[in-house]
Amino acid sequence: MIVTALTEMFGLTHPIVLGPMGNVAGGRLATAVSNAGGLGLVGGGYGDPAWLHTELSRVTEDARRPWGVGLITWTIDRSVLNLALGYRPAAFLLSFGDPRPYAPAIKSAGCKLICQVQDMDQALVAREVGADIIVAEGTEAGGHGGARATLPLVPAVSDAVAPIPVVAAGGIADGRGLAASLMLGAHGAVIGTRFYASAEALGHERAKERIVAGKGDETAQTRVFDIVRGYAWPEVYPGRALRNRFLERWAGRENELAAAPSSERSAYQRAAKEGDFDTAVVWAGEAVDLIKGIESAGTLVARICEEAEAFLRAGVKLVR
Repeated sequence: MIVTALTEMFGLTHPIVLGPMGNVAGGRLATAVSNAGGLGLVGGGYGDPAWLHTELSRVTEDARRPWGVGLITWTIDRSVLNLALGYRPAAFLLSFGDPRPYAPAIKSAGCKLICQVQDMDQALVAREVGADIIVAEGTEAGGHGGARATLPLVPAVSDAVAPIPVVAAGGIADGRGLAASLMLGAHGAVIGTRFYASAEALGHERAKERIVAGKGDETAQTRVFDIVRGYAWPEVYPGRALRNRFLERWAGRENELAAAPSSERSAYQRAAKEGDFDTAVVWAGEAVDLIKGIESAGTLVARICEEAEAFLRAGVKLVR
């Protein structure tokens, strides 16, 4: 068993946190990860109240162990924050924006504040607002992220914010990645794409199949999908996705896409609804090479930690 500040804070069996992937990490997936001994986070995304009510009701009813929720900071308002806090999560993750307007309400509710950061300046802000855990997210991650790589970012953040526990994110999909994260000074790992390709994830089955078939070389950071969907993401946070025909068509032509007629967005929305992933986005990180099948989340949690323990024990034997 691996014991870290993360596992002790929430009484976890395994130092694994589910990446709060919007519209993918719903109540069923968060429940499965938490009940398996990790920390399941519902991906609240852009803060749709009806979606949050459905998924938070599910995890509240079914989870037997601590769980949490994550939101995109720049998109939320106080009403959405209060809605999520009303379900009494054990943890609340904020990412992609200034946590200062929301941190006091989260902490006064008795909820642990997790701030996900993509650079050193953000890490210092997270320390300033009293984050209980800071997630250092490398650019290898699926979905939106920054420009720093996981390997150098994690120890740099760990040094800068000590003694606040740091958790690694970005390009982690198996026990080797978890073990490496611990050696970098992290107290656990946030894992997203690997859990996207799980039985409990809300994502379309064809999207999951694309992840299983995908390669890290076939991912790219881009703003194309945000533009066509009408989301005004700050340019410092492009999204990493599997390449497809739509991306190849519009890469480097973002201004043209932004000025394209509404029929372009309508066609995209239709493709997403129909599961046409030659057009619609599949957010995925560089670790897709390591994903070989669609499995249950509980199986994944147990195996990743068993692998990590084996690698950590083997590493000791390298020292003479």
